[in-house]
Amino acid sequence: MRYYPDSKVEVQGFEAKYYDKLLNYLTFGSYAVFIKKAIASMEIKPEDKILDFGAGTGRNALLMHRYLNENGKILGLEISEEMLKQFRERTKDIPNIDVLEQRIDIPFELDEKYDKALISFVIHGFPHEVRKQIIRNVFNNLKPGGYFNILDFNEFKLNEIPFYARFVFTKVECKYAFDFVERDWKKILTEFGFGNFEEKRFFGRYVRLLKAQKIKE
Repeated sequence: MRYYPDSKVEVQGFEAKYYDKLLNYLTFGSYAVFIKKAIASMEIKPEDKILDFGAGTGRNALLMHRYLNENGKILGLEISEEMLKQFRERTKDIPNIDVLEQRIDIPFELDEKYDKALISFVIHGFPHEVRKQIIRNVFNNLKPGGYFNILDFNEFKLNEIPFYARFVFTKVECKYAFDFVERDWKKILTEFGFGNFEEKRFFGRYVRLLKAQKIKE
């Protein structure tokens, strides 16, 4: 079942089964290098407790786990049956990584609060009102002073980028991504109680890791 038929972030079937391999193949191996650099930029502390929204196959969780000690923890949130299967298989021998079958687009609160949250190339694939609910969920499940890390497309005007980049973007991405890139995300996050923004850009100006701190209750 797909909750948002016009989206491309609900990965199922063949694409889900070979998701990581497809990413590596389509990016000529550059994705593997990029994601390691992006996660390094999160400045994970050894005892951090981290939420992974739209956790996929567990690839990002395993990379984040490298920075943790035995007191740190990662909880992935995922709904794809195939992704959950891969996540659990890859992390079965790691006691401080777990995954929960949980929709991120509806209200929820977990039993504990977390130091950091990561959402990687997921939030752009939802209608904007749904993105707001995801942000609320992140806020409600972070500790005071915790950090929300959004790894996704940077802000840009589609009609101002080079033709070849615009052509690829519009052919590959779903319609929700078109408005995502043209919104002021620092302003939006400020309205939800986040601030103290930091960002690191990748692939020129088209991708970024945006870090936002929870500064209000």
